[in-house]
Amino acid sequence: MVRMSAEERRESVIRAAITEFARAGYKGTSTEAIARRVGVSQPYLFRLFPTKEAIFLAAAQRCLEETGEVFRKAVEGAPPRGALQAMAAAYDHLIADDPEKLQMQMQIYVAVASAEAAGDHAFGRTIRAAWLELWDGANLALGGDPKETTGFLAKGMLINTLVSLGFPPAHRVWSGF
Repeated sequence: MVRMSAEERRESVIRAAITEFARAGYKGTSTEAIARRVGVSQPYLFRLFPTKEAIFLAAAQRCLEETGEVFRKAVEGAPPRGALQAMAAAYDHLIADDPEKLQMQMQIYVAVASAEAAGDHAFGRTIRAAWLELWDGANLALGGDPKETTGFLAKGMLINTLVSLGFPPAHRVWSGF
């Protein structure tokens, strides 16, 4: 049996953390559940990441980076005026094929808002930076037009909300799409 390197284990932890945090949120997820999913002990988990917060931040950052990568790849082959449609279609596929990405995104926003409400303004700093990179990437792909970028991301957040709330595709709330 081949042993995993510490970096490979870190990757396993991040993937497992995305699954666990997507399902139960920051407060509802135990490090024990993450360790169990990876197949390591909690002490080993804490050798890879010093705190539950560090695990969550790594998972959140990864989720946002992967979403940005989906946008970047979508526009590579798109016609000059087709970036918005290409990114929208790619995102639709992402959340259909990997619903945990959407669930994790929603948990990210809840965790940051909860931390902010409790007076912890540092918690969201890393996540805001990762989200800003996502915004900047979309903005660049859309020709540096902040209004178009805002519209694209606003529509995406509405889609996130409707999907998260479980509105079926035939429901009237989707008629504007």
